[in-house]
Order: sequence, then structure tokens, then C-alpha cells
Amino acid sequence: MPESALTGVKVLAFEQAAAGPFATHLLADMGADVIKIERPGTGDVVRGWDRAVHGLSSGYVWLNRRKRSVTVDVKIESGCRLLQRLAEQSDVFVTNFTPGAAEKLGLGYDDLELRNPALIYCAVSGYGLDGPYRDVKAYDLLIQGEAGVLATTGYPGMPAKVGIPISDISAGMYAALAVVMALYQRERTGRGQMIDVSMFESTLSWLGYFPHHYWHQGVEPELVGMRHHFNVPYGPYLAHDEKYVNLSVASASDWDRFCRLVIERPALLNDERFSDGPGRCEHRGILEPLVEQVIMERDSDEWIERLKAADLPWGRVRGIAEVLAHPQVAARRLIREIDSPVGRIPTIESALRMSESPVVEGPLPSLGGDTDAVLREAGYSDDEIAALHAEGAI
Repeated sequence: MPESALTGVKVLAFEQAAAGPFATHLLADMGADVIKIERPGTGDVVRGWDRAVHGLSSGYVWLNRRKRSVTVDVKIESGCRLLQRLAEQSDVFVTNFTPGAAEKLGLGYDDLELRNPALIYCAVSGYGLDGPYRDVKAYDLLIQGEAGVLATTGYPGMPAKVGIPISDISAGMYAALAVVMALYQRERTGRGQMIDVSMFESTLSWLGYFPHHYWHQGVEPELVGMRHHFNVPYGPYLAHDEKYVNLSVASASDWDRFCRLVIERPALLNDERFSDGPGRCEHRGILEPLVEQVIMERDSDEWIERLKAADLPWGRVRGIAEVLAHPQVAARRLIREIDSPVGRIPTIESALRMSESPVVEGPLPSLGGDTDAVLREAGYSDDEIAALHAEGAI
């Protein structure tokens, strides 16, 4: 089997919560050796979020498979020196603590770059390393509000957050991509570099077409619930059996087939109000209730068969249990078990599928379980390790 893309790359992860750990989670899946630094005794803050996985935090299980856990007390000077020494031997340093926190410990980019000019330093933060919001505390929901996501989701008068932490995930994805880009560039230049990724900018970049509608049309997005802002009909519609049918009408030919073959209302094709996409959006207040009423006349399976026969997009709205039992999940083997401190547990497989760079499997680490082994690899003697333990630095 070929090696993974990042086999041999060492990542020192001075991280907590979600955004930084999601970035290093992706790097670990690509084969990097991720050394996760945690607080002695308590570990990453995410370890305390819940006890859903036989006593383990679901968030920790999600974000930290295949990493190695090293416990270090950075309030002790020898702990900070230890991290500096590990950084000298690393390819990548990732941190998502508050801007300035790493610098106070002698772990800022300027400090570590002097020791290791080839080091790629990735700082993930809420709003970036400068600007008036640099020191504002950032959590996923707060960023969804500040970056405009809450202005696009929910129902009139009732905005809603996206259920998954998209601001953490988007920042983590950009950070991992930037690290891979920097590693590739280092192959040509021999030098590392500083990466500054913010949750705010990452989320802002996902606003898609909404800024363009404001710049060129002067309009803010409506809150349209589960519908699409610019395509009608589009979204989940409740059928007679109280199950949703998800559908999309995105072109003139789609509209023609939908009216004639699916809902059997060809007269709608002669209504000028619905003759094109902008017209259907403008008159959604008339068209949407009509479609909703028609879909309620038959069961969801029948509508899906009609959509299939008309070669139109279709889908169901599934709960988590249904998703995990999805036939595509089974066919693509998207659930696998890994070792953990509480035994074998299921996880969702990596979305990375590359013929020449397989995803690497590995266990979930116990808190500090790899500390001594990692320090020995870094050149510490058994006596030095024992002294650090006695001091409480590890």
C-alpha cells in the first residue's frame, strides 16, 4: 500500500475546542504525526463537553482520532521550554488559543521561527491576528451572527443557527489546506511561513451569492426557512404520509417536467408569473402554497418515484439514525471502528478518498498517554523525563 500524503510530517498541535483540532484532525487523516498538547489532569476543554461515548466526550472522539496526546503544564517554565524543543523538531505548529497567548509563552511565530526557519506556523483565531476585533472572544454561534450566516437562515422573524459548528469547521478546513499549501511551497523554497486563519473570514467567504445581491441589487436576504432564496420550488415539502420530499427545480426544462410529469399541472406553464426563475421567486408567496398543497395529496414514496421518472433531483429528509443506516453509508463503508480508552468505538470515515494516498487509521489517545514516548523521541533521557514528572511540568 502506498504511503499517505503527509507520512513523515510532524505536527505540534497547541490546540483546544474545535477549530484547531478540526484542522489537525484532517492532517492526521492525511498521515501526519499529530502531537496534541493537553493540560495535565483535565486535557482539552472539549473533553468535558459531555460523556456520550461510554464516558468520553463526543466532541473529543470526533476531532482527535489518530493523534498522540502529550500533557504539558505551560505555566511551568520547563513546560514551555519542552514545547519549544518539540517545535524545533516539528514541521508544523498549529495553535488556536487567543491571539497573543502563545507569544506570552515564548511560542509565537517570531520565537519559533528563529529556532526552526523551516517551521510552518498556523494560527487559527476568531477574527484574525490584527484588526479591531482581534481580542474579541469567538464561539461558533457568535461568528455565525457576526459573519452574516444568521441573516440567511431561519424563518421570517425567527433566525436560526446552522446546527453543526460551521465556523469552526470552515476555519479548520482552510487551516489544513493552507498547511498543505505551505508544505508544498517549502519543497521549493526550504522555508516555512506564518499562516493566519480566522473563523470570521472563513465563514464570511462562504456567504456565496448573498454579497453580490447586496452590491448589485441592494437587497438583504429574506429568511425563507427550508426553501431556496433564488430557486422556486426548491426544498423539502411535506407529503401525505407526513414525510418530507426534497426536490429542486433549477432550470426551464426542470420546470416544464415538474409541471407536466410530476405534479401534473401543465396549466402552470402558461402562467407568465412563473415563466422563469426570477418570476417564480418574485411570486413565491403564490407558488409555494400551491406546490405545498399538491405535494400533500400523495405519499412521499410516490413523489420520489415521479421525480425519478422525470429525471429530476430528489431526496429524503433523514434523521441521524436513518443517515447512519443509509445504503450509501454501507456501500462506501463510511463507518469504521477505532480503538479508544473505552474499547472499540464507531466513527465516521474520512471524506478524503485518494487512490495513491490512503487515509491512515489510528486510535483515540488517552489523556497524556503518549507523553513519555514523544519525549524520548525528542531526545529526553529517562532521568530528564522523571524530573519533569516530579516538577509537574508533564
